Amino acid sequence: PCLSPPTLTAAASNRVCNSLALLQCVASHPDTRQAFLNAHIPLFLYPFLNTVSKTRPLEYLRLTSLGVVGALVKIDDAEVINFLLQTEIIPLCLRIMETGSELSKTVATFIVQKVLLDDVGLSYICATAERFYAVSTVLCNMVSSLAECPPARLLKHVIRCYLRLTDNDRAREALKQCLPDAL
Repeated sequence: PCLSPPTLTAAASNRVCNSLALLQCVASHPDTRQAFLNAHIPLFLYPFLNTVSKTRPLEYLRLTSLGVVGALVKIDDAEVINFLLQTEIIPLCLRIMETGSELSKTVATFIVQKVLLDDVGLSYICATAERFYAVSTVLCNMVSSLAECPPARLLKHVIRCYLRLTDNDRAREALKQCLPDAL
């Protein structure tokens, strides 16, 4: 009820984020990661990732939720990538990459990068022109907005996404037409 309209207080956001920090530990631990996925716990984070309000409490909640997903993808695990693809994490990350704070953009871009680094993830994103162009358009917009004084960590993840897309023949051909001039 506090997400729409955005009425989440800083204190309530802090309490939720403390709980999410515990979930991040569960998500990153090898003995609990699979059970975490089997219980579909990341799906409970998606409403937090789906918020668009730029208020500090909601941005903190969004960033901490991204941290839980980031903990899942840090370890290269095909089951994690398959779960995230099946549950449509990419559109949520793309929106955050467009509208989030710098730190949220960085974590969301890292998640997309890790999905792309998985062969199934790369195939999934390059399987349709719509998916490929959704990703490449957001990356292009990010490069354009970062052209003047890019934060190094964010730019590194954007470039790694582009680099991985070139491993797909069709994506490589398409990038010849839509790679940002700044690159």
